[in-house]
Amino acid sequence: MDIRTYKDAGVDIKRGERLVESIRTLAKKTQSPEVISGIGGFAGLFALGGYKDPVLVSGTDGVGTKLEVAIKYNKHDTIGIDLVAMCVNDILVQGAKPLFFLDYLATGAIEGYLEDVIKGIVEGCLQAGCTLLGGETAEMPGFYSKGFYDLAGFAVGVVERDKIVDGLGIRADDVLVGIPSSGLHSNGYSLARSVLLGPKGFSLDLYIDELGARLGDELLKPTRIYVSMVQKLLESVEIKGMAHITGGGLKSNTLRVIPQGLNIEIDYESFARPGIFKLIQDTGGIAEEEMRKVFNLGIGYVLIVSEAGIENLFKELDSMGEKAYIIGKVIKER
Repeated sequence: MDIRTYKDAGVDIKRGERLVESIRTLAKKTQSPEVISGIGGFAGLFALGGYKDPVLVSGTDGVGTKLEVAIKYNKHDTIGIDLVAMCVNDILVQGAKPLFFLDYLATGAIEGYLEDVIKGIVEGCLQAGCTLLGGETAEMPGFYSKGFYDLAGFAVGVVERDKIVDGLGIRADDVLVGIPSSGLHSNGYSLARSVLLGPKGFSLDLYIDELGARLGDELLKPTRIYVSMVQKLLESVEIKGMAHITGGGLKSNTLRVIPQGLNIEIDYESFARPGIFKLIQDTGGIAEEEMRKVFNLGIGYVLIVSEAGIENLFKELDSMGEKAYIIGKVIKER
């Protein structure tokens, strides 16, 4: 076959332009008054105003091998929520309000299901209260196999300098409060897939009574976005530190915000553990220590407050209908 055009080589410019136009329409749902120029140009313009001493906070992430589950299960409308969540929850740890989000989507060929991916990204931005300001869609035939794609996300937020949550005020006897996850979120999927979808594993279509869902639907539950809840809490509660529980588990991630000379104790029996974790552990014969290293085990976000601030924190959480657990405390290094 003679290759005489870009389309012959596998890149359909017209198809790409149609996807960009679709993205432009979807992204308008997220647009805020600060947007000067958004989807379609070479760069997005965003006017920052209303702050005395603003500090920009940025973060980037992907969704790991959870993406393979979406591809195999042919369900693409929630993976974009995960992409946004992994980025905005990270910058939220510093107390930042997400302003805008950008995405990078690479694929072998632009196909219709990619619009579902973008719809998920838009939904994530709506949940986070930020604008989908721009992105890049790269069609790369011969590099990505047909039906495969990859995602990366980038979030920028803002916080007043004197409102930055940096963990420096954390002291011994401060309390760790855990906010539930929706399940695996977007971490530990290399192990979860090996155990649940390997040669001795299950079909993604299998309905599992203990989960109350098909396995594919359970594995694709989107990562919780904690922005709205935490931003409200910061208005009335003194939060000394926060942690987004991602790869590395509950203790490892929380320790990232603990000052030198201090450590933490976590009571792993103090909170409810969703059924998906028991299924992975029992199916794979995974040791408890390994489970704690890899997975969030049911806690997606941690708040660190003083003992005196606990009552006010739970009062505010109750008013929002949010469930939370006291999962441990800060201790002196031994």
